[in-house]
Amino acid sequence: MAARLLRGGPVAEAVYAELREELARLPFVPSLHVVRVGEDPASVAYVRLKAKKARELGIRSQVHALPEDTQEDALLALLDRLNADPEVDGILVQLPLPGGIRTERVLERVDPAKDVDGFHPLNVGRLWTQGPGVGLDPCTPAGVMRLLAHYGIPVAGRRAVVVGRSNIVGKPMAAMLLYADATVSVAHSRTRDLAGLTREAELLVSAVGRPGYLRPEMVRPGAVVVDVGISRVGDRLLGDADPAVAEVAGALTPVPGGVGPMTVAMLMANTVRAARRRRG
Repeated sequence: MAARLLRGGPVAEAVYAELREELARLPFVPSLHVVRVGEDPASVAYVRLKAKKARELGIRSQVHALPEDTQEDALLALLDRLNADPEVDGILVQLPLPGGIRTERVLERVDPAKDVDGFHPLNVGRLWTQGPGVGLDPCTPAGVMRLLAHYGIPVAGRRAVVVGRSNIVGKPMAAMLLYADATVSVAHSRTRDLAGLTREAELLVSAVGRPGYLRPEMVRPGAVVVDVGISRVGDRLLGDADPAVAEVAGALTPVPGGVGPMTVAMLMANTVRAARRRRG
């Protein structure tokens, strides 16, 4: 029997419906500023999508498109101006950045109160020490948690394995699952007997970014598989999960149309949250 598909579209629409109600009650219009350096096609497309969704919701949106040869100091100066502007509620720096610009230094320069990506060390620390919702949380793992809740997938007490230890998905995903009372293991490229570990998971999150990396023999029958990996191969978007995983798993997020829509939805939610907190 094929796995139940956990589609992100309906969940994202539920988030947007909540945000529209909240925005209608606010005495101000939140403002999101997106900074992009260079013309990487994927980055251009992602930024366009985020700005479009913000406008559809009634959030003010501005894109700062900087040339590929922008120097780090110039980018930091722009962030300083956005940090100081009281009309700017959310700041997002589209990754990856061109070589020569230190990503860590840039992310640390964003005001934590405006850090709608949830990547600033202060927000990361709040997530790990105080739990989700205290600071601004990374959008993709927050979207995964919302998706699981929407479909009634239990987390507490379950054995969860996260494959991938990035700061963007793997580590914050592990933190959120821990705070939801799962027993969590984080696997990575140095993990011995990876398949043995993943087969123990009742909830398996793959965030590797390699098409077909997650094979059917790595999945426990009936497990919930969350496929966060996304890769472009020709004109197709592929996830980490081999298509045959759908015959083993009990539930699976599709690629495209699974976690992807949730990332944008949670970015919009972070923008509204940041604006509400900043403006009282």
